[in-house]
Amino acid sequence: MNQSICAYFRQSTLLLLLAASPFFFSCSTETPDPGTSTTPPGSGTVTTPGTGTTTTPGTGTTTTPGTSTTATPGVSVVSSVTFIAQNDKLNFLEAAIARAGIAAELNKENITIFAPSDDAFKAAGYANEAAVTAAPAADLQRILRYHVVNSRIDQSAIPTAVNTSYQTALADNQISVYKSSASDISVNQAKIIQGDNPTTGSVVHIINQVLKPASVNLVALAKNNANLSFLSAAIDRAGASVQDALNKSTQNGYTLFAPTNDAFKAAGYADEAAIKAADQKKLADLLLYHVLNYRAFSQTFQNGADIVTAQGSSVRVNVSGGKVTLLGKGNGSTAANITQADQVASNGVVHVIDRVLLFQ
Repeated sequence: MNQSICAYFRQSTLLLLLAASPFFFSCSTETPDPGTSTTPPGSGTVTTPGTGTTTTPGTGTTTTPGTSTTATPGVSVVSSVTFIAQNDKLNFLEAAIARAGIAAELNKENITIFAPSDDAFKAAGYANEAAVTAAPAADLQRILRYHVVNSRIDQSAIPTAVNTSYQTALADNQISVYKSSASDISVNQAKIIQGDNPTTGSVVHIINQVLKPASVNLVALAKNNANLSFLSAAIDRAGASVQDALNKSTQNGYTLFAPTNDAFKAAGYADEAAIKAADQKKLADLLLYHVLNYRAFSQTFQNGADIVTAQGSSVRVNVSGGKVTLLGKGNGSTAANITQADQVASNGVVHVIDRVLLFQ
């Protein structure tokens, strides 16, 4: 409305005030405060999820990626132990928690629990809940703490196609997580079968196997196996370059492909004496060709992949029908079979193989 019209109305208003009840008319225009805005209906505050630094295994320490809590509309979020008690697939785990007496630890916020299903407990040798309740409490405490990471890890935060190690609530014991896709995630030798179950400030992923912590390292594991005595002799002969790696505890750990005694014999080592007399440098290079600088469980190997060893040369992996074979650069067309997979050591994982891998 322009100024002339407003003036006209002002004059008319003064005249009318003497003859009628007053009324008010405003021609002013208010400019909104530039710092004020109106929030559209239905909108809320969005917090950007926190993130952490992930280092590729073999190069350093992996820090757990941070995540944010997402509440699903209509779903009542309860504590982790209550969620487990309410889930009809986790009765054995509920009994284990009660027997171990660590419910308070598992109810903490900002943790991740990899929860073995009832079938997983049965496969691990627990016939029923009574068998779980009868197990030594200290053993169950070790096992359960090995299933807990002291930060929240949603499935979306797990790196794809990387063997990522996470420190567990059990001191000096890490687990290895590998995501092939959003629906295919491995935890050591187990698989997530129902993931991203939110609890109060934490998350539960149900897995299909019980994870068993180790009490010995790679070298001790080999020495405890009579069928790997040639390998043990080779480690002793190879010297510090090999011994330091296989005895050392790191965040990412190691993978050891362990040739059997028969495999060493087929490679020309008639007995342990022959190994002890071998050239130390050549033997060290040979053994390092059997080592990866990170944990790699058998189900994470990809068909046709060339994996670089601690020696520097690569090994070709082939996967067919669930069986894994390894082909060294000097093995021609004769591959080694993994005959006993996924033996967990405190600082890595061992796969027993039936042929020595040759790098030239």
